[in-house]
Amino acid sequence: MNITFKKLLLPLGMLVLATSCATQSNTSTQTEQPPKVTEVSKSEKITNVVRIDGSSTVYPITKAIAEKFQAQTNNKVPLTIKVSGTSGGFEKFCRAETDINNSSRPILTAEMETCNKNAVRFIELPVAFDALTIAVHPQNNWAKDITTAELKKMWSPSATGKITRWNQIRSSWPNRPLKLFGADKKSGTFDYFTEAVVGKSRASRNDYTASEDDQVLVKGISKDPNALGYFGFAYYEQNQDKLKVLAINSGSGGVLPNRQTVEKAQYQPLSRPLFIYVNAKSAQNKPAVKNFVDFYISKAGTIVSSVGYVPLTEEGYHLDNVHFTRGKVGTVFAGKTQLDLTLGELLRKRAKF
Repeated sequence: MNITFKKLLLPLGMLVLATSCATQSNTSTQTEQPPKVTEVSKSEKITNVVRIDGSSTVYPITKAIAEKFQAQTNNKVPLTIKVSGTSGGFEKFCRAETDINNSSRPILTAEMETCNKNAVRFIELPVAFDALTIAVHPQNNWAKDITTAELKKMWSPSATGKITRWNQIRSSWPNRPLKLFGADKKSGTFDYFTEAVVGKSRASRNDYTASEDDQVLVKGISKDPNALGYFGFAYYEQNQDKLKVLAINSGSGGVLPNRQTVEKAQYQPLSRPLFIYVNAKSAQNKPAVKNFVDFYISKAGTIVSSVGYVPLTEEGYHLDNVHFTRGKVGTVFAGKTQLDLTLGELLRKRAKF
């Protein structure tokens, strides 16, 4: 399929200024090596390498697809996949330093403005749904569920240095130290969680173990019976023997994260779409980028399920293919996170795009 990009060279700044959500931050970034890393020359770095960065939540999907792409297509073009967090990834993407950004939230207005300033036009492609998961140590025998109000009390900025024991959250819980683990401030997960739970994006207590690497969070929780943390559902799926998941009670009883509760819009407000953003010029000028994204869309449904996330509908991936083939730049979001978004609502947004 040939992508039609002639319209991309028209004044697209107007089109790009209709998007959504992001973050900024401190703390360290975690870099992971791509599958089958290949040394390349300086000229190859510019023309052939498919450069990917961004969200650790989306990383397992992209990594699995990249491995199949290289194995099944005899593709010798190297892919580099790094993990700088959604926000850290957008910093590079909007400077045209990468071809694809993995993102656990929509692009923010400020990020769109940076992309526009640098003449970076992007194609927004939802690839899966995630159930943001609250996990504790398996030896935790007192907590089976947690309310959104309790999570807010636990994670609000005002809790810093004050809410430090389990019985301060629920009086029936033991007088034990509360050790928290969560996403760092370059993470789209941090943005989404704080807005969904605390009520304001990026509003969070600071006295917790923060990391963009979800495996660091898993390891920390699995070693401390007093711990609680949050991360993408795939990391719980991969570590069920080391973790215990809590049901979320938003007012109608506890609901566990899984494919069924996400599809039925029952796991709220912690269900969210996951994305890749593609540099439109890269897709036009670098055949390897176009081929990889075509492959990604065609395989996403199956691979998303295998790594622990919820796939879009067949129509959802069809719309991705249509928008990518047509070079449809911009976003269906308004520069901010949309909470309680369902699979059906996302599909309707994409159909109108």
